[in-house]
Amino acid sequence: MRGLIALWRLGAAVLQVAGGALICGLLFPFLKPAQRMAHVGRWSARMLRALGIRLEAQGSVHPGPVLLVANHISWVDILAVNAVHPARFVSKADVKHWPFLGWLVACGGTLFIERERKRDALRVVHQIAEALKSGDVVAVFPEGTTGDGHGLLPFHANLLQAAIATEAPVQPVVLAYRDAASPVSQAASYVGDTSLAQSLWSTVTADKLVARVVVENAQGTRHADRRALAEHLRETILGRLQEDRA
Repeated sequence: MRGLIALWRLGAAVLQVAGGALICGLLFPFLKPAQRMAHVGRWSARMLRALGIRLEAQGSVHPGPVLLVANHISWVDILAVNAVHPARFVSKADVKHWPFLGWLVACGGTLFIERERKRDALRVVHQIAEALKSGDVVAVFPEGTTGDGHGLLPFHANLLQAAIATEAPVQPVVLAYRDAASPVSQAASYVGDTSLAQSLWSTVTADKLVARVVVENAQGTRHADRRALAEHLRETILGRLQEDRA
């Protein structure tokens, strides 16, 4: 029975991907940026439902330009955050080269960074700053890679400079997953040598998978030190994770 449910969810997800492609290809060229992001948010919520993931949300995103700073567990993180409030994500550059999905991700306004090239971070900082100046909501994963959901990796501070330079607020976003088997679900985990296909199958076969998104209070960045800010944001997110599991 679990296998049949998983296949049903995969079919529903494929239909959502096809629908998203039609929206990107046919509608987006004629829409304003805010209208595009609204579609991204609604599509992300539909995709979560198709995958059998229930969304739990707490808190709200600060109005106007803001840099969301989140812990990173899975590709599902992007859907979960977008379903709460659509944002332009910063993603590793190789995602752009994924067949078809890369185009779909780029259509959502994603900014791509080549993490292996230190100089590329400066280019992306400028892009984030321009997006913030335009009033966009931008989201970053300062760990730089995915974790297993139990703890946090060190936060890289480089991309936070965009918020400091534009005096845009930063807002911690806490991501966590649970299912019927565990309060810290590994079903959505996308770490190590796990392939996207393996992670997708693990996700759709999970029993009562819940994505929890907690949006903490926004914080000012004027005259902030980016390394100190990164550590403070990490402590905030880690503290919430520990509190929720106590």
